[in-house]
Formats: sequence, C-alpha cells, structure tokens
Amino acid sequence: MDKIVLDDILYELIENNGDAFNPEDIKDRYTDYFHDFDYILGDYAYNKLRLKGFCEKTNPRYNKINDFSTKNKYVEELCAYKCRYFVLKRVKKA
Repeated sequence: MDKIVLDDILYELIENNGDAFNPEDIKDRYTDYFHDFDYILGDYAYNKLRLKGFCEKTNPRYNKINDFSTKNKYVEELCAYKCRYFVLKRVKKA
C-alpha cells in the first residue's frame, strides 16, 4: 500500500480508482482543514483535484454530510461521471 505524510499525519492509500493518486497534486491541495477527518477522497474533474473529508461514526466531527459509509453515493452523485478518484485513510500522527 502506498503511504503519504501530510502535515505530520500518516495516510494510507486504500482505494485508487483509475490510477488517480498523485502525491504531488494532493500536497498542493491539502490544508489543515483535513486534519480531523478519518478519510480524504480526492477526485478529478476537468483535470483538477477536488478533496473531500469523511469521518467514521466514532469521530467527534462526524455528521451525515461526511459519513464515510456514504462515500460511494458521493462518488456516484457528486463527482464527474466515471471520474478518477482515490481514498486516503488517516493512520496516525507521523
């Protein structure tokens, strides 16, 4: 599995649809906003990377909008048709 450290947080690549994961792209787009999310989904539309944070139900930041169990619905309904995307899972502070 590919891993990446962003702002001293270790993430593991758990899904890579269409070989979408590009470490340089995510480093350019990542901000501290994503520190508290358990997962980060990155999708490409018009060759631009969009990021979305998701949480497990045990995370204090959890709500229906960022429920990780709705990830597939998010990809189907809110991402470009058959887009390339990846999912990173926060492992721990590096």
